[in-house]
Amino acid sequence: EVQLVESGGGLVQPGGSLRLSCAASGFTFSSSPMSWVRQAPGKGLEWVSSIYSYRRDTAYADSVKGRFTISTDNAKNTLYLQMNSLKSEDTAVYYCAIGGKYSDYGRRGQGTQVTVSS
Repeated sequence: EVQLVESGGGLVQPGGSLRLSCAASGFTFSSSPMSWVRQAPGKGLEWVSSIYSYRRDTAYADSVKGRFTISTDNAKNTLYLQMNSLKSEDTAVYYCAIGGKYSDYGRRGQGTQVTVSS
């Protein structure tokens, strides 16, 4: 059974940082493209970042480029998203998902809430 469990969300002030984690199981994590997507209140899913096979290629939405970093620890079957210089517009529920940028994100976790507010 595929399982994706996100953690690390919370309340942070503008300019602050958070690191999200996604513990994966039930599939071959090390060779699977993985993505982070987010959903702000009242909006649809928005792609944030992806990491591809052998973890050599990464991609970011323009809105987070230079501030967010996606990475993996294949020994721990864990996907990360380091988020720096957070802005209020980054407030959303963040999900990890199996697949790359153009997947349907149908296989994703339950999400973790990130709130950026003073």
